[in-house]
Amino acid sequence: MHPYDPPTTSYSRATFLKIKSIKAVHVKLPQPSNPTAPRRDTWNKSSKRAMPINMYSEFSGLPGSMPGGGLGAVWVQVTAEDGTWGLGQCAFGEPVAAFVNTVIAPMLEGRNCMAIEHLNDLVLRISHRFGSSGTASTAMGGVDLALWDLKGKIIGQPVYALLGGPVRDSITCYATGDDLDWAQELGFTKFKITNPSHYSEGDAGIKAVVAHVAQAREKVGVERDLMINPVMSYNVEFALRLLEELRPYNLRWFEEPLVPTDTDGLAHLRRSAPWVAIATGEDHHGRHAFLDLVEKRAVDILQPDFTWGGGMTEAWKAHTIGEMAGMATIPHGGANNPFGQHFSMAAIESPMAEYWLGTDPGVPLEETVRIPGTAVPVNGQVKPSSEPGFGMQFEPSDISDWGSN
Repeated sequence: MHPYDPPTTSYSRATFLKIKSIKAVHVKLPQPSNPTAPRRDTWNKSSKRAMPINMYSEFSGLPGSMPGGGLGAVWVQVTAEDGTWGLGQCAFGEPVAAFVNTVIAPMLEGRNCMAIEHLNDLVLRISHRFGSSGTASTAMGGVDLALWDLKGKIIGQPVYALLGGPVRDSITCYATGDDLDWAQELGFTKFKITNPSHYSEGDAGIKAVVAHVAQAREKVGVERDLMINPVMSYNVEFALRLLEELRPYNLRWFEEPLVPTDTDGLAHLRRSAPWVAIATGEDHHGRHAFLDLVEKRAVDILQPDFTWGGGMTEAWKAHTIGEMAGMATIPHGGANNPFGQHFSMAAIESPMAEYWLGTDPGVPLEETVRIPGTAVPVNGQVKPSSEPGFGMQFEPSDISDWGSN
């Protein structure tokens, strides 16, 4: 018996089922059988977007042209000794799959599958030597989400119920993307647009961003929330100059302007431009990174990512840290997957959720769902599945071992 495993006498056996296996897997995702013809291509196929690598002009800012591709989704399957299984999703391909199979699985197999806090702590502690962000936190996320899915299935409850129950009737979503006409037609009333410029472009880059924001503000009107996402492409000097130019457009927030290591720079931006909220977090992985952001008062809005940053457990801890400091937690891409939907349904200081609208205009959102069982927004509101776990509707035949493909 492992430490912390409770005695089995006078307890329900189901409550203390042990983990039979943990493994990285491939999951077959569905395709629509009769897809609707799009009206036009999505912005996601043509809009210029800056990333940190665009410091070097040899790298294109056009979608699909940047380095770092080819490391696709990794799914993790955790199976209990009675055969019940849960699934979680993470990212970044073979390096993460190897970490799941060779580091995490041997340590957690045979332990109580319901003891998620203990299992999470074991993974966090073993990860310090590898670096508790990056590959380790991404692998940890897939395992943690699978454990929550499994626990919900065993108990027969949706994950949001396990987190404390719903705190709202439905989740208000904002749309991310540049197809603002399509987003408004779908009923969204809050919008986040892309960023076309890197700080190395200087004055020309500032003019391009201002023009992009001005056009977006004209399209959505003066009373709607409008945000912009630089994705780590600015430095402090460029961001300060730009924020002054953008002041007339009343942005709701300014997202991830700096690289994640520059928390002092973020704090400086926040103090220097009190008329706009600073948001960041998708590239800050784990509770310690969010504690640093909060302690330095570097941001107003925390944005953890479930599949990159440690899963549900770490996102919930980030929310608690932020809640104590009066900060909202609005996870990265939270409304696009069941993980974020269940979080937002139960997290008090999560006033809205991001829906990344990168599919072709005219195609109903129901046809774009990649994880079966995931709800889609209707008029900017979404409610997660009430089925056990995360409510994902996969069959065993959809799952194959990582090395089999």
